Amino acid sequence: MNIRLLQSNDAEIYWQIRLEALQKNPEAFATSYEEAKNRKNPIGRVASNLIDTYNFTFGALIDGELIGVITLIQESALKLRHRASIFAMYVTPKMRGAGVGQALLSEAIKKAQSIETIEKINLSVVTTNKEAKELYIKCGFQTFGVEEKALVYQDNYYNEEHMALFLK
Repeated sequence: MNIRLLQSNDAEIYWQIRLEALQKNPEAFATSYEEAKNRKNPIGRVASNLIDTYNFTFGALIDGELIGVITLIQESALKLRHRASIFAMYVTPKMRGAGVGQALLSEAIKKAQSIETIEKINLSVVTTNKEAKELYIKCGFQTFGVEEKALVYQDNYYNEEHMALFLK
């Protein structure tokens, strides 16, 4: 398995795994598959995001196939630059339990640690996603709040746990 920072020329393979994530785990993401599918120029937008100064998207690949992704975004506002957030973490179902998520999360944390101004990393996880929560706790994240009814999908409400990892 190879973990690397994705570049603008990876936009197409990223977009395919993003759509897969939204289809297979709709309860885990704020964006719906339908919304994503109807976006104008999604590949162009993804390509632009992949080269944004404060945006770091890592991919896990096996033999050129993208099997997992994670995005670390540093806040750009002067008073918020000490914070970064994890977004859009996903591992294909066939590769779950094989250490891909931990490898991706470790790479994102390592990147945050390499940026002098970042002091903490925030993330949100649906409270029913036990495996993800266990991984985050294992990597040092601590819960600082729970938002009830954070997401609604097909008339089901999902709570989100807000977690943080302090680097300094």
